[in-house]
Amino acid sequence: MSELKVTAIKEGTVIDHIPAGKGLKVIEILRLNRVNGGVLLLAANVSSGKLGRKDIVKVEGKFLSEEEVNKIALIAPNATVNIVRDYRVAEKFRVSIPDEIVGILRCPNPNCVSNHEYVRSRFHVEGREPLKLRCHYCERTIEGDEILGNL
Repeated sequence: MSELKVTAIKEGTVIDHIPAGKGLKVIEILRLNRVNGGVLLLAANVSSGKLGRKDIVKVEGKFLSEEEVNKIALIAPNATVNIVRDYRVAEKFRVSIPDEIVGILRCPNPNCVSNHEYVRSRFHVEGREPLKLRCHYCERTIEGDEILGNL
């Protein structure tokens, strides 16, 4: 059995325990492909004791905002975020879905006021397993792939 060796990053973020196949979506919604100068690594379909298979995203020179962590929670509710400073994990935490999601998702209802006025989209979390969200303005409920499609 061969082992893959990945070099450590000096400063940055490692997002672990992403469900297999969702790593590219994490990179896309966080716009990590636009990070200049730093290493961006996607380890896809890696063996995991917890998940069976998982993806890992490592990005050098980038620390995530609360809004970015909330976006990850919508895709990978059991992900962990490791903050790396001077080649060591300085901070490690699990993402969590907030009770209210503001300004991250677009409401799929074309008649919703959030798509026509200068208001930030706002969704209330109705359920976490599976994730189910309700628009604050039009009360439309969305879940699953519809959430991913409107990030």
